[in-house]
Amino acid sequence: MCYSAQIQADYRRYVKMFGAQMHVREFARLFWERAEGSKAKIPKAMEDAFLDSQNDDERQIKAFIDRNNAQQATNLEQELFRQRTRLADAERTLQSKVTKAATDSKRIATDKIDAALRRLEDLKRAEAQPRDSRIFPGHYAPVLVVENGEYVVKPMRYQCRIAGKPANYDTRFPGVYNARKDSLGGFWRPLFGYTHGIMIVNRFYENVSRARMEGRALAAGEQDENVVLEFKPDSDGDMLVACLWSRWRAKDQPDLLSFAAVTDEPPADVAAAGHDRCIVPVKPENVEAWLNPNSSNLDVLYAILDDRDRFYYEHRLAA
Repeated sequence: MCYSAQIQADYRRYVKMFGAQMHVREFARLFWERAEGSKAKIPKAMEDAFLDSQNDDERQIKAFIDRNNAQQATNLEQELFRQRTRLADAERTLQSKVTKAATDSKRIATDKIDAALRRLEDLKRAEAQPRDSRIFPGHYAPVLVVENGEYVVKPMRYQCRIAGKPANYDTRFPGVYNARKDSLGGFWRPLFGYTHGIMIVNRFYENVSRARMEGRALAAGEQDENVVLEFKPDSDGDMLVACLWSRWRAKDQPDLLSFAAVTDEPPADVAAAGHDRCIVPVKPENVEAWLNPNSSNLDVLYAILDDRDRFYYEHRLAA
């Protein structure tokens, strides 16, 4: 399963590659809802695409981003005050008597102060970092779709809630950020053949067993260890990852656009590194057919997934 990915977060990349249009209303709605208090998780690189706003629509989105960042900065300053007070109280207690409660309070306060300072620095930082465009389940990403015959880029949550399902679907099925190829005709049938998308990815990350990665059996009494591997295509270029998406609606609830990446059995190099799934990169010449699916001819769609881009994936322990 693709539990995390380094994506192309700037919608302009989709515009340049495919002649797509940004869906202004959906981007504006997402950033406005977050400015109003939603918990939407949006990569910093997706925000930074609007730093150099070119028109009134983009300037309005930038204003929503600035409003949210100002509120976040205020919240973080308040958190710093609380934790610094907590730290000072714990240190005063420890000067007279060492207790577990005071020791734990000092450790927790120190950790929270460090975290708040890092988040404040990220809010102010202009220089891009690789982590700015990394997504996890529940995070938003730009996704390319076809609407009224035109390529359009929309922001969607990487964890798909199929239309008509209850809101608790997310917690009941936490793995729905990936759509297994062998489940497309079953679990994913409401979307497969109907609503397809493309996400641009340049590397992905997987949890693997250290023993499997090292190609060995566990020693007697040894506890296995989970490690995170970064997989990067040898082309050093972009992968056009096949996706399914849905628009979820419910009374008195905001619309939710969400998607899942299609996965399949891994190529030999990914399997040898210890993982049993892999995202499916669509060949550039097949993008148009993938984004304009015919639900009455699913064989064509399966053929596109089988005729995927074949990369060799270099891997290393993630930083």
